Amino acid sequence: MAVAFHNVNSESGLKKLDDYLLTRSYITGYQASKDDITVYSYLAKPPSAEYVNALRWYKHIDALLRISGVSGEGAGVIVEGSAPITEAVATPPADDSKASAAEDDDDDDDVDLFGEETEEEKKAAEERAAALKASGKKKESGKSSVLMDVKPWDDETDMKKLEEAVRSVHMEGLTFGASKLVPVGYGIKKLQIMLTIVDDLVSVDDLIENYLTVEPINEYVQSCDIDFCYSEVLMERAGDH
Repeated sequence: MAVAFHNVNSESGLKKLDDYLLTRSYITGYQASKDDITVYSYLAKPPSAEYVNALRWYKHIDALLRISGVSGEGAGVIVEGSAPITEAVATPPADDSKASAAEDDDDDDDVDLFGEETEEEKKAAEERAAALKASGKKKESGKSSVLMDVKPWDDETDMKKLEEAVRSVHMEGLTFGASKLVPVGYGIKKLQIMLTIVDDLVSVDDLIENYLTVEPINEYVQSCDIDFCYSEVLMERAGDH
């Protein structure tokens, strides 16, 4: 049965969306999909800081759209009582995104993919955590979305093989997401790639030092830097997914 939301731009609609996303990263499933794009398209503007879960989700989907779009099919979602804001969700194909990376480089350097957490968001998160603790719900683990810069040795490095090498790393709790190539000067491009990690299982430092910058991957990778890291908490709820 498809998930249904009603008038997501109203207080009651946003409240339902916020409550729904309390224990979920996406509208359906475990990766961004067309269901997320559908709900995103109905929102006239980002949710206010009062709706901390909906705002966190909105920023994450917005960030994915900025990088290369969302291609997951999803399980189906219904949004009633609102009209989609179609111009807000033009989702570029991944190939087009990479082809235009050189033109967009200056703008990308100034883009804040997830936004800075405000005092209101921090307060709302603390209050929600306290309420969850009081209700006896058990904390399972933390999850972080990481934007990583992977730099090649020089302009002759095969960036396709570099990305294949990076994505060849398999660790429990590690998922690679969208990526694009970003010019850094003198004909050299870096790989900018999104990862999702389960904090209890994956250390970013360990990933870089013991996997991405050692043989055989260091044939292509000169160094890695963390461009941004956004952490969220996953809470256990009976019957969730």
